[in-house]
Amino acid sequence: MQPDSGLDVGLSPRQAAALLLDKIRQGNGYARGKKKRFGRSASATKVATLALSAASTVILGLQNLNAWAGLALACVALVTLLGAVEPFFNWRSRFVLMEEAQYRFQRLADDLEYLVASTAADELTFDQLGEIFGRYQAIWDDLSRTWLDHRREPAPSTNA
Repeated sequence: MQPDSGLDVGLSPRQAAALLLDKIRQGNGYARGKKKRFGRSASATKVATLALSAASTVILGLQNLNAWAGLALACVALVTLLGAVEPFFNWRSRFVLMEEAQYRFQRLADDLEYLVASTAADELTFDQLGEIFGRYQAIWDDLSRTWLDHRREPAPSTNA
């Protein structure tokens, strides 16, 4: 008796299609979660930069108040910090990357569901599923490669 490897063996093409669809949906869920996180981070950084820039401009216009001038200087310093942080983390491009991955996973799930629905049970083959699985792996390969490419790029300089 061999230990349970956790892998399903001897599946029918329909069972393999269901397993593949579950994996595709998990990938889509991963991309959705990352997309939300990166979108919130990009938006928060932009909104904070805008608010601090506006606040510092207004406060510096009130030149008679020394405490306000100090606050405006702190706002300008935070704007500079946020301006340096956003390109380093590159949240927007990572958000767009996850948006694309989510689209591709959803399209693949739709294609698989259509294949299963439009093919008689005894006519569904592992070759047909292999093509879908190859596309699934290509999505992950592209996502990983692009992610690494973005992380390898130096952050663009804001000192132009």
